[in-house]
Amino acid sequence: MDKCKLKHLYMMENMTNFATYTLMEPQDSKSYRYIYFTCFLFVYVMILFVNIWLSVVIVLERALHEPMYIFLCNLCVNDIYGTAAFYPKILHDLILNSYIIPSYMCAFQAFTVYTYVMCEYSILAVMAYDRHVAICRPLDYHSKMNTFSCSILLAFCWIIPFLIMFIAVFLSNRLVPCKNHIDKLYCDNWSIVKLSCGSTFVNNLYGFIFISLYFGLVIVITVSYIKLIIACKASLECRRKFWQTCVPHVISLINLTVAILFDTIYNRYGSSDFPVTLRNFLALEMIIVPPLFNPIIYGLKLTEVRKRILKLCMNCTKKIDSMKHVVYIL
Repeated sequence: MDKCKLKHLYMMENMTNFATYTLMEPQDSKSYRYIYFTCFLFVYVMILFVNIWLSVVIVLERALHEPMYIFLCNLCVNDIYGTAAFYPKILHDLILNSYIIPSYMCAFQAFTVYTYVMCEYSILAVMAYDRHVAICRPLDYHSKMNTFSCSILLAFCWIIPFLIMFIAVFLSNRLVPCKNHIDKLYCDNWSIVKLSCGSTFVNNLYGFIFISLYFGLVIVITVSYIKLIIACKASLECRRKFWQTCVPHVISLINLTVAILFDTIYNRYGSSDFPVTLRNFLALEMIIVPPLFNPIIYGLKLTEVRKRILKLCMNCTKKIDSMKHVVYIL
């Protein structure tokens, strides 16, 4: 029997349908797991608070029912959706000191994390288009960014990523794993693919296609902002608009792109010599920094949002004071 057949038989013998996978334990988790738990819980509560608060302000205030703010509300909803895939699981693992995940939950976590990232890029692309029309073609803004076109753009933001990842997860699930340890704090699609000892050519090809698609989207967004910068040179009003509404988009885009670029390159070509602490930080950065700072940046930078938040805070304070007064009288 030749070497190729022996190798194939060896791989087949080692392939098993694992019901559970093990995840990486945080460094010194036995000593510091309660500190980790407190930090992750605080970050998650803050993410939920700022994103829900900004979404509620946009929904309740009629003055904010415009395309730019509707897209921003979708960005907040996507941040809530994406972080729900990671934080409850890591909090559960830390409190029980058990880093095990069922295979179906691992696939679901990978699906959610990847769709979150792709939706984030899609929404940022739509927001870039919205600002391009608003600044470069203000007379056409209301005709181009009407209710119908906004609905189509939002459908593109949500449906396409879900379809792409549904196929990716299907392709991953057809592989039979021969290992069950994921060297990461959460599951992602490529980590699941790497567990297989069989051929992953189709998965590699499909991954390359959709990574290229979204890399192309980043280039389109970048070119759009370069054109905006050039267009804004001639007018002080345009520069003011760009600084106020586009700078938060650029910050969000750079932050997310750097995190995803590192995660993608390390997952596929990374060395085990890379410091574990730095690797975990950069892997977690995309589900910590954008969801936490996006609503804060937009809330502080966008004048209308800032005004409405302050107005809502003042109304809430007045209601609380009036309730205290009633209770005092009673």
